[in-house]
Amino acid sequence: MKVLVLNAGSSSLKFSLTDTTQDRHLVRGLVERIGEPDSRLKLDGVAYDVRARDHGEALGAVLGRLDLEGLEAVGHRVVHGGDFTTSSLITDEVLQRLEAFVPLAPLHNPANIAGIRAALAALPELPQVAVFDTAFHQTMPERAWRYALPRELADRHRYRRYGFHGTSHRYVAHRLAERMGRPIEELRLVVLHLGNGASASAVLRGKSVDTSMGFTPLEGLVMGTRSGDVDPGLVLELCRRYGPDETSRILNRESGLQGLTGHADLRDLHAAIAAGDEASRRALEVYTYRIKKYVGAYAAAMGGLDGLAFTAGVGENDAEVRARVLEGLEFLGLELDAEANARGGPRLTRPGSATEAWVIPTDEELAIAKDTERVLREA
Repeated sequence: MKVLVLNAGSSSLKFSLTDTTQDRHLVRGLVERIGEPDSRLKLDGVAYDVRARDHGEALGAVLGRLDLEGLEAVGHRVVHGGDFTTSSLITDEVLQRLEAFVPLAPLHNPANIAGIRAALAALPELPQVAVFDTAFHQTMPERAWRYALPRELADRHRYRRYGFHGTSHRYVAHRLAERMGRPIEELRLVVLHLGNGASASAVLRGKSVDTSMGFTPLEGLVMGTRSGDVDPGLVLELCRRYGPDETSRILNRESGLQGLTGHADLRDLHAAIAAGDEASRRALEVYTYRIKKYVGAYAAAMGGLDGLAFTAGVGENDAEVRARVLEGLEFLGLELDAEANARGGPRLTRPGSATEAWVIPTDEELAIAKDTERVLREA
C-alpha cells in the first residue's frame, strides 16, 4: 500500500511517502517555519522557499511536489490519543474526541488536528488514519498507570500516566524480537528511546506494562531540555516563586542537559567533556544513571529481562552513553562487547550473554504507514 504519512507540529510538517509492501520510503521531507514569511520545504536534500501561512498551505506545497499516483491512504501521527487503545480510522466522531484531548497535550494535539483537517480538505477521497503515540501504552495495568491522587478527582480529569513514543516502542520491540530470533510473546524487553526527548518502556510478551513518561512527556528520564522526574514539592516551590507558566518553561525548556550544562545535544556535551568541563562530566553521569535505574526497575517489574534495545538519535549513535548504561548490569546477564558497541553494533552483548542488547533503528513513519494499512484492511 502507498501511504502518505504526516506528522504535523506547531510550525512544521514532516512527511513521507511510504510503500508498505516493500517496507521502504519513496520520499521523505519537511516543511518548516509554517506561519512565517520564510517557510521552507526540504525534500530529498533540496530546500525550496514556499508559501505556508498555515498547515493547509504547507500540505499544498508538499502535494504539489509528490508523485501521488497510486496513493491509497493517509496516516497521521497524533501525540495524545487519550483512551484510544489502538489506531483509528478518522471520522467526525474521532475528530471530536481528539478535540476533547487537547487539554491533555496543548503543545502537540492542536497541531496534529490542524494537519488532519488540512489533509481531509486536500485529499477527501482517501481514507485517513490516526496513529497515537499513547495507544501502545494503554495495555499498562492500573498499578502502573494510576497516580496516588484522590480517585474521583483523577478519574474526572483523566489524571493518569499515559506514556508517549509508543509507536517507536512498539516498532522497536518487535524488531528486537526478530533480531533475537524468538517470539515476542515469550520475551521480557526494555526499549530505550533516547533522543532529545527520551523514554523507556517495559514490554512483556509484546505488550507495554510500564513506561517512563506519564501524564505528559515531562516525567521520567533526563532529556535534552526536560527535567524528567522531580519532587512534586519542588514543582510547587517553583510555582510559588515563579508562577505556573514560568515553571512550565523552566521544566520543559531550560532543564535536562540544557539546564545542567548549557548543552542540550549530547554531541556538544561530549565535546565539553573532552575540553575538561567538569559540569558536563557530572551531567552525563546523572543522565546515564537515570536510564540505568529504569532498566533495573523494569527488569524487577517483569521478573527478569531477556532483551534490551537502544534506539533514536542518541541510542543509535552514542556508544559512550550505551556503555555507561550497560556498565554494572552484568547481574542481569548483560555482558557488553566493547568492540561491537564502538562500531555501532547492531548486537552489543557478547555471544553467550544471557541477556541480549541491540541497537535497533526506529522508523516511526514506517510504523505509522503499516498501522494505517492494518486499520484499513481490518475495516
